[in-house]
Amino acid sequence: MPPMPLLKPILPPYDIGEWQAKPFPERVKMVCQSWALQGYGTPSPIYIVYILKIVFYVWAWSFFCSFTPGLGELGSFGSWYYDPVAFQKAVLWSMAFEGLGLGCGSGPLTGRYNPPFGGALYFCRPGTIKMPLFPGLPIFGGSKRTVFDAALYVAHIAFLFRALIAPELSIELFIPTIILLPLLGLTDKTIFLASRAEHYYTALVCFMFAGDWLAGSKLVWVAIWMWAATSKLNHHFPSVVAVMQSNSPLTRIGSIRKLFYRSYPDDLRPSRLTQFMAHAGTAVEYAFPVVLVLSDGGTSTTVALAVMLVFHTFITSSIPMGVPIEWNVIMVYGGFVLFGHYADVNAFSIGSPLLIAYLIFALVVVPLFGNLVPSRASFLCSMRYYAGNWAYSIWLFKGDSWKKLDENLTKASPGLRAQLEGMLDEEALTASISKILAFRSMHLHGRCLQSLLPKAVDEIDDYEYLDGEMVAGIVVGWNFGEGHLHDEQLLRSIQEQCHFEEGELRCIFVESQPMGQTSHAWTIADAATGVRESGKIAVKDLLELQPWPPMPAG
Repeated sequence: MPPMPLLKPILPPYDIGEWQAKPFPERVKMVCQSWALQGYGTPSPIYIVYILKIVFYVWAWSFFCSFTPGLGELGSFGSWYYDPVAFQKAVLWSMAFEGLGLGCGSGPLTGRYNPPFGGALYFCRPGTIKMPLFPGLPIFGGSKRTVFDAALYVAHIAFLFRALIAPELSIELFIPTIILLPLLGLTDKTIFLASRAEHYYTALVCFMFAGDWLAGSKLVWVAIWMWAATSKLNHHFPSVVAVMQSNSPLTRIGSIRKLFYRSYPDDLRPSRLTQFMAHAGTAVEYAFPVVLVLSDGGTSTTVALAVMLVFHTFITSSIPMGVPIEWNVIMVYGGFVLFGHYADVNAFSIGSPLLIAYLIFALVVVPLFGNLVPSRASFLCSMRYYAGNWAYSIWLFKGDSWKKLDENLTKASPGLRAQLEGMLDEEALTASISKILAFRSMHLHGRCLQSLLPKAVDEIDDYEYLDGEMVAGIVVGWNFGEGHLHDEQLLRSIQEQCHFEEGELRCIFVESQPMGQTSHAWTIADAATGVRESGKIAVKDLLELQPWPPMPAG
């Protein structure tokens, strides 16, 4: 099969063969310099695919709305978009869309080429690795998906589609999802997280309270914005802005991308412009939800909605890695429905003590706990969206020992190199994979690896370097920056089936910086012998480092 030119990335400005022959620190420096000007090197047709996916997402929602008389005709969108059934079906469809694996974490910008998504291809398949919330728990706690697990997932999706094609929505149609999704989270937290339950499930709970669902949904939207802004009050976020804008299709003009760094090519720390953009964006994300929740219509609401639209359009147009595009679409749609059309509904008018208690738990207690103790909660449940302060891991396979994943595990996706073979020539293939190294290194927390890689292995060139995101995508079927899906739990599950010898697989696990603390906790583990070493790295020390390790003397 000949290479596919439409998929060929923008190649780095150096010879790939010569780059491969360089020492590891120099390879990291070169690929980071390449990222600064080229990002992932995504070819333009890939962006078109993501745009078409948004079109499908919106069209499918209108199709499901059309089962209700008077709704669904896109030509008369303005007359029905705010209907309660339309809004509730948007939430249900978004949960199904994400739970099937079609939304966040799909396509080339998450390292998925063939197939372009995981999700249902794993969740419906007995024998695949899963990540139970409580390993060892009877029935739910095994590391391999059973027929029961798969049937539970299929039933969940079936009940969602049953509600989507219903002419009217009622509590009876919501109850199966209310029950099944937490059970799925118990047996495999991957499904719970992939379904974006911190958002859509919480909104669904609000729908159970007929007189309070609009006010409750408003609080869900406001909490997401406010916690997301809060999570950006750190030293990590300016690096996120630089990395994202270097990959944005809107910044390919001239030397714009150099402006995001202090002094390209030798100092790739965020520039003052980038830091200003980061702080200004955080201020905006705090401001407009406050105005929206306190206003009851009029000019202030109109201005806040316009700012909200620009804010999410900027994120979406940047097409960030992980591609949370459809999620940004429903945030905008929900903003206009809840705070525009229903501006007169007071978000603090909830009358049900039960709903109040649930929202305090879901929107205050869980995110606060997740920010204070990030090792015990997903960054999604903590609402720490795209703040750059994520848990992550690096997997180091000695020689070709990574092939044990293909030989011993049940999965739908081969390794990234195998996915790309036949699509790209060897030069383009290597260039694409190398950019994943740059993506991790360019973020502030990636600087931790400069001291941790030498602790993990004696000679890095003897090992195949894989980011944990790619491992999770291949092994568990979903990856979206959630480092706890490729942590020590996954390592143990893989070892049960692959039986790596000591030294064949070493992993570096780096945890998020807790709110109010000043360091990242880290662990180095061997698949065969367990934890080898652990410690902490001060964030202030990372601020002085470039994205690449020190160059070897001479």
